[in-house]
This record gives sequence, structure tokens and C-alpha cells, in this order.
Amino acid sequence: MGRAALEVADIFRAHGPAWRQAQHGHLSLGQLKVMSAIERCRSAALGGHVLRCDACEQVQIAYNSCRNRHCPKCQARAARRWLEARQADLLPVDYYHLVFTLPAPISAIAYTNKAVIYDLLFAVAAETVRTIAADPKHLGAQVGVTLVLHTWGSALTHHPHVHGIVPGGGLAADGERWVACRPGFFLPVRVLSRLFRRRFLEELAAAHHGGRLQFFGEYAALADARAFAQWLAPLREVAWVVYAKRPFAGPAAVLAYLSRYTHRVAISNQRLLALDARGVTFRWKDYRTTGKTRTRP
Repeated sequence: MGRAALEVADIFRAHGPAWRQAQHGHLSLGQLKVMSAIERCRSAALGGHVLRCDACEQVQIAYNSCRNRHCPKCQARAARRWLEARQADLLPVDYYHLVFTLPAPISAIAYTNKAVIYDLLFAVAAETVRTIAADPKHLGAQVGVTLVLHTWGSALTHHPHVHGIVPGGGLAADGERWVACRPGFFLPVRVLSRLFRRRFLEELAAAHHGGRLQFFGEYAALADARAFAQWLAPLREVAWVVYAKRPFAGPAAVLAYLSRYTHRVAISNQRLLALDARGVTFRWKDYRTTGKTRTRP
């Protein structure tokens, strides 16, 4: 595959120095290292090696990769290894695609509490699936789930959610037989949503009580226990988004989709369209529409 016409590295090289100067004092050493790695990836700055064909004597120079996990050009091999390992675990049963999404107010405070809130998102989503599945009123089985965290949407807006892929059944409580779900139906979305909401808010309140959350700027007042409790109250009344459907193209297709995000960054070079005085133009998906207008510049 040839080099993309425009790459993230090109944008960083063109505007990175000015942006780093403007953000001086607000960037971590890790962020600066990522930008440097992407700018230097597969260039003479990282060195390389010479390939020579014995038959035609053609010479080609191949520059080294940065291997940074945030680089759009790197990590493809690691993503393939992850996909192969997960595909080897697939059972000969139907699978279901789950998505657990955090409401916007909680997404906002996740900016400064990533470790705590993302850990809760994983833990509570898994607990929710396993709890409802174990209930004899629904499935009555022990199930396993593979979860992958996404923290952005196609338009690069902050949108923390986890994708899950779950077999349509599990082991009975005695571990001796397989219990399959009803054809075409895994677990009730409304029940999943309500338990997910209740358990996440309970754990979030416990994290606040334990002093594990930090608040700054417009959210600084939430450091007070009473203010935080009042802020949480409306979130107990709204519906939380939980998606659960059988993958139309099969579990392998969902795994392939997830593998593109386990070792990749929010935007690939292939989505970049232009860099000009107006800014950067890239393709994104509008999930509110269907057809040809869904992908937009």
C-alpha cells in the first residue's frame, strides 16, 4: 500500500512547533514524546536499512518505524496478533455485540479522572452483563465478555464507551452444560441499562467519597459531597444508552472492527482529506443518517 497523500505526521511537522509553543506548560512529557515519534516515524531521523535485489540490482531504502502505540502508521502487526488470538477463542455459537455508553455529564469529568472512570466503565459493564445473564429469569448462565474501550466518536468528539462481544449463552451454574439464549435475543436492553446506571452511579459516588476524583474549572464545586450528590441526582432519572444486537456479519467481523481500535489512534491517515488555511478536513460518520450521506467530510 502506498503512502497516503496526507498524514498526521505532515500536520504535526507543519503546525506542531507553533502548537507546542502555544500549549507550553500544558503538555505532558508523554504527549511531547508521542508527537516527536509520529513526526520522525519512517524518516531518516530514525535510521533505516538498504534493500538490494540480487537479480535486478535495484536498491530501495526502508526507514525504521517509531513503533509508538499512538502512531497511525504503526501497531498494525500488534492489532493482527490481537485479532488472531481473539478469533481462536470464538465458540461455534451466535455472538452478540454490546455497547455501554456514558452520559455526557460523566464523560465531561472523565477528562480529569480517566483512570478511575474508565476502570469503572469496564468493571461495571462486565458486572452488569454477568449479573443479568446469571439471573434465571433471563438466561441463568455464567457468561464471558470481551470489552474494548473507545474514548472518541467518528467526529473525534469525546465519547467514552465500551464495545463488547459476548457468546449467546454460557455455562450452567454447575458448570456441566451449555445454556443457550433464545434465537436472535441475548438479554433485555432496558434491564441491562438500568442495572448499569445504578451500579455505575453507586461506584462513582464511592470513588468520590474515597477522595479518588479530581475536579477543576467549572466542575471545581463538585469536590463538595453535597454538590456532587445534587449533580448526580438527575443522572438517576435519564435512560443510559446500552446497545445489544447480534452482529449482522458475524462475530469475526466485530472482532475485526474492534482490532482497528485496540492498537490504533482516533484517526487514521486514510481519513485525512486536506490541510489548508481553514484547518484539517477529514472523513467522519454521521450515525444519525443512513446511505451515502452517512460518511461526510
